Amino acid sequence: MSKMLLPSSSHLDNDEYTEYNTLIVSGEVSPVRPGEGAEGLEELKMRAFSFLAICAFLAAPLLAQQASKDLTELLDSEKNLSEFKTLLTSYGDIYANLSFQQEVTVLVPNNDAFNKIPYSSLGPAFKANQSDIIRSVLQYHILPGLHPSGSYNGTFSFDKTWLENSTYTNVTGGQVIGGVRQSGDVNIITSGMGSRSTIVQTDLAFTGGIVHAIDTFLIPPQSFIATAPTFNLTAAGGAITNASLSDYTNTRRDLTLFVPQNSAWQSLGATLESMSAAELADILDYHIVNGSNGFVGYSANLPNATVLRTRQGGNLTITSASNSLFVNSARVVQQDLLLANGVMHVIDNFLNPNASSATARPELATQPAVLQGSAISGNVVPFTQDLPTSVTSFESTATAGATSFGVGDIGSGATTTGAAASSSTGASSTRSSKKKSGAERVELGSAGTLGGVLGGLVWLLGIL
Repeated sequence: MSKMLLPSSSHLDNDEYTEYNTLIVSGEVSPVRPGEGAEGLEELKMRAFSFLAICAFLAAPLLAQQASKDLTELLDSEKNLSEFKTLLTSYGDIYANLSFQQEVTVLVPNNDAFNKIPYSSLGPAFKANQSDIIRSVLQYHILPGLHPSGSYNGTFSFDKTWLENSTYTNVTGGQVIGGVRQSGDVNIITSGMGSRSTIVQTDLAFTGGIVHAIDTFLIPPQSFIATAPTFNLTAAGGAITNASLSDYTNTRRDLTLFVPQNSAWQSLGATLESMSAAELADILDYHIVNGSNGFVGYSANLPNATVLRTRQGGNLTITSASNSLFVNSARVVQQDLLLANGVMHVIDNFLNPNASSATARPELATQPAVLQGSAISGNVVPFTQDLPTSVTSFESTATAGATSFGVGDIGSGATTTGAAASSSTGASSTRSSKKKSGAERVELGSAGTLGGVLGGLVWLLGIL
């Protein structure tokens, strides 16, 4: 690989700059700026990818304009998307609304994704044909604006969806999905409960926008209490209940939570359980950031040196170093777990409001603890017994350890972003697992295309 010395960008015309970016992305040259070294290289790579993303964004409307098929015709032409068409046209309001869109992106589960429904958290709702829940699921698969496959890169982006119903979400402007490009040019979409879906067909253009086919249904995010057991955060869930914070964390709009993993609770079990509810709440409040002006602390919104004001009143400082994210001195070990009312990040240690100046030491695999204390005899994980059996989430009631769709586990139909680490004590979760038997098939109802069209006409007449 040759090296190219890059002059000031003001010395390059458009053609030269475009050629240079192309060479960088292809790997044919390695840029070096005088005095900048590796940092200059990274900056230039980011500029190159930004340039390509802008090109993809500008090309997207042209892609949609050149399409000759409407959404129905496109779905008819893609046989592996037939079940989605049947489902979509059964919901006339959504179907009709989509028909009038000019720039929209639809993430369409393919037929294989429908085969996974009985083994996912969506299974009971689809089996019982619970139309309100299924409607919310459909809305969660529709994104305003055009999001072509080329717009994704190696950094997570978070895009709003049509899901705004307060029964199922409490995020300003609509619930989000995460998107990222992984090695091999594979685009991954993340959703609730750590679910991951792979885009298996890209940029299918129709007159109103574009379709990406995905291999697994997206799961609308759930409350913190419902999500916590999936990621072995049972101590935090129980402690939040013990400190009378569960209603707040489940219903507050635009919340960001930094949640210590179970091992952090385990090492301080005796000290934490000896605290009064007020003392415990003060510690926990320092891990909670209230959203203002629609801000949610997704990783994309947390650049280096970001300062966040907590519910406790103290500040948190974000550090990005050595390919890791830190909050004060705690390392984020699992980031961007979507919640119905915001996002949570799992951290390796507690944050201490009395040690707010603690800074990260990226060279250490394990960050020094800033909250001192002792464990319970036998290294028991504290507060797991306080995990509630039920919790109110917005306008609906959900079972703890279950989604508001009424099922205890996400099965083979959805793969989490990371396996929940087992507790070193072997402490069991209060959540029970129910395994589906046999190849149970989902019935989508008898309403077909004609019913959907008629339903759409009725809906349109109702709003005129």
